Amino acid sequence: MATEAHGSGGATGYIVHHLTPLSSGEGFWTFHWDTLFFSAALGAFFLILFRKAAVEATTGVPGPLQNFAEMLVEFVDGQVKDAFHGHSKVIAPLSLTIFVWIWLMNFMDLIPVDLLPLIGSAMGLEYMRVVPSTDLNATFGMSISVFFLILFYSVKVKGPIGFAKELALTPFGPWMIPFNLLLKVVEEIARPVSLALRLFGNMYAGELIFILIALLPWFIQPLLSFPWAVFHILIITLQAFIFMVLTIVYLSLAHEDH
Repeated sequence: MATEAHGSGGATGYIVHHLTPLSSGEGFWTFHWDTLFFSAALGAFFLILFRKAAVEATTGVPGPLQNFAEMLVEFVDGQVKDAFHGHSKVIAPLSLTIFVWIWLMNFMDLIPVDLLPLIGSAMGLEYMRVVPSTDLNATFGMSISVFFLILFYSVKVKGPIGFAKELALTPFGPWMIPFNLLLKVVEEIARPVSLALRLFGNMYAGELIFILIALLPWFIQPLLSFPWAVFHILIITLQAFIFMVLTIVYLSLAHEDH
């Protein structure tokens, strides 16, 4: 059924269509509008939901939303206390935002693969990729933001001179400054790259499997889609958790002043 819906393109055309973003522009100035829209919409949903929980919070019997928000806040706060060894009022809110926002973006992978693209097609949109975390632009955008925070706190806590000394003199001392600089640059760059590629790779693979399942005969799809969806809930949660924990660890390292 899915193949027929895209005519002569066949299975390959169907897969390519679902993995092609709605974009405009060229080169560096290419905008993936579906990624931008869904990322912003999910971020706004997170803010509105947690603001509602905060406004309606009560010291009496809490409602389901307050219970859910408090559970998430306590969970994230526990992770921050375990992994972050500095003092900052920013890390816990940042970690909560990262975890919930990435989880919401990943959760879009559980929506039937044809549903939103068909709605978009009815609105005149040729392409629509609904899972922002399957777009390298989104995952690198988040990881590079974390990278700049690491640099900011490294300079703030250690001072420009202290940070420069750390880059030039560790781990092998003043006689190996070029080698030290090379190692530190590779180490620093590897952090955002690994954060972005890990999240992108796992979510892209998961989305591709859902698309492949959709290409199977209709009577086989439920036998495979439901077990994979249940397993995928663990994957989307784990990926959000890993991104959050590694962010906490990297920022904790940036706060260490030797």
